[in-house]
Amino acid sequence: MIISTEIEKLVKQVAEQLIEQNYQLATAESCTGGLIGAVCTDLAGSSSWFQCALVTYSNEAKQTLLGVKSETLMRYGAVSSQTVREMCAGVLKQRADVAIAVSGIAGPSGATGDKPVGTVYIGWQKKGDTAIVAHFNFDGDRSTVRQQATEEALKGMLQLLK
Repeated sequence: MIISTEIEKLVKQVAEQLIEQNYQLATAESCTGGLIGAVCTDLAGSSSWFQCALVTYSNEAKQTLLGVKSETLMRYGAVSSQTVREMCAGVLKQRADVAIAVSGIAGPSGATGDKPVGTVYIGWQKKGDTAIVAHFNFDGDRSTVRQQATEEALKGMLQLLK
């Protein structure tokens, strides 16, 4: 996958902020499949600010690795603001100061009437604060949706750090 120069630029800006604030970042990723972690670790020196990326694609992984409640998944679904909030809280337990969590429908299958392909929830959280969650409706194929989600995740983290 070819990464856009915008994503590369955002990673550098996020890294600068994390280093300046002496923060560690962790990600909990579903539809992005580790892409956020990959673009972060593409940057040399990322071990000084990047803690881990947990790819929790299945509901079982969300529950066992992040502590997402089965009730949350049953009531709201994996692609929901409620699930992403719990994903943020869970990944912060990985010795991280800030977290990004992403869950969505990258396609081409998996859509429902109220959650079409391109539906993505992204959450950002600083340890000790409440998670901020945003809902997006991206256009395009699977790769495009994943890249757009990665870009928005990094933009949101930059905002959280400023």
